[in-house]
Amino acid sequence: MKRVILSGGGTGGHIYPAVAVAEALKRKWGEDVELLFVGAIGKMEMEKVPALGYRIEGLPVAGLQRKFTLSNFALPFKVAASIRRAKRIIRDFGADVVVGFGGYASAPVLWAAQRLGIPTLIQEQNSYAGLTNKILSKRAKRICVAYDKMERFFPKERITLTGNPLRGSFATKQTDHDEALAYFGFKPELPVILVVGGSLGTRTLNEMMKAWIASLDGEAPVQVIWQTGKYYEREMQAYLAAHPTRNIWQGAFIERMDYAYEAADVVLSRSGACTVSELCLVAKPVIFVPSPNVAEDHQTKNAMALVEKGAAGIVADSEAVARAMHEAVALAADEARRDSLARNIATLAIADSAERVVAEIEKIVNKTL
Repeated sequence: MKRVILSGGGTGGHIYPAVAVAEALKRKWGEDVELLFVGAIGKMEMEKVPALGYRIEGLPVAGLQRKFTLSNFALPFKVAASIRRAKRIIRDFGADVVVGFGGYASAPVLWAAQRLGIPTLIQEQNSYAGLTNKILSKRAKRICVAYDKMERFFPKERITLTGNPLRGSFATKQTDHDEALAYFGFKPELPVILVVGGSLGTRTLNEMMKAWIASLDGEAPVQVIWQTGKYYEREMQAYLAAHPTRNIWQGAFIERMDYAYEAADVVLSRSGACTVSELCLVAKPVIFVPSPNVAEDHQTKNAMALVEKGAAGIVADSEAVARAMHEAVALAADEARRDSLARNIATLAIADSAERVVAEIEKIVNKTL
């Protein structure tokens, strides 16, 4: 029996790659593998992971708050307690390997494993590695990355390009195009722009849509799939009701993302690691509006890794309300540029990322690394 600990959480960008690898491990080894997740108490993984049928243990670790708060004084004690608990979990479980995907819990679990002599693997999702992973990589057996040139951060001989593991199926042709258009009530004569801001939504992209709608005469020159996110749903519904505009589909969520990607001629999106990987697989022309509210500005760095290869456009968050939608409309009308962006982004797609990570885990377990 092989025993694997997977640690990551805080956001879906850390949780779902870990779950994708767990699913791939089950496909590979079936009943011959036992899996244990380790997360942070109070974070979303403590609900999401058990709901998917996996066992999870929690650590009392928390992150450093950017503004002054008394909770920051307790942080060293929480980290120390988390490392002690992580050591107990690793010993009790009898882990053969510990895999870290980022997030609050990942660091103390990897740190504890390395001090116990248990081999570790890091899955770095972004194009710019954080300080914690750079430190932990010094003792890691393997670092699985999604971008090239990561030897800037990690020992070159231990890097493997795997891409970011994704749950679900993403491909350039997922469904019938006419069926996808019909799902949103669209017609084939006008191009479609997909504006997507994540499950909670993105203030900048929603304010961009409001400003753009205000500039119209009631009928958009393109068709728009506008995903507002749960947090902003009521506010944006009220705005659209007060400014009725044809050719716009609006919703908090998009249940059929396969239809949204198939219908879209252009995508406007944040540039989180998993989102970037999805867009590479569906090979859609994209303009990124990186979030400025992330550690080390990694969304800008993720986006620029594609922009430098002619595989995406970019608009700064501070300029997005005024510019981004107008640039997307211009791109929708420029078939030659859309074709170029689609070709270039497709070359960066890695469809079997989870299986590649599993192959590295197998080498560690079999002691062939």
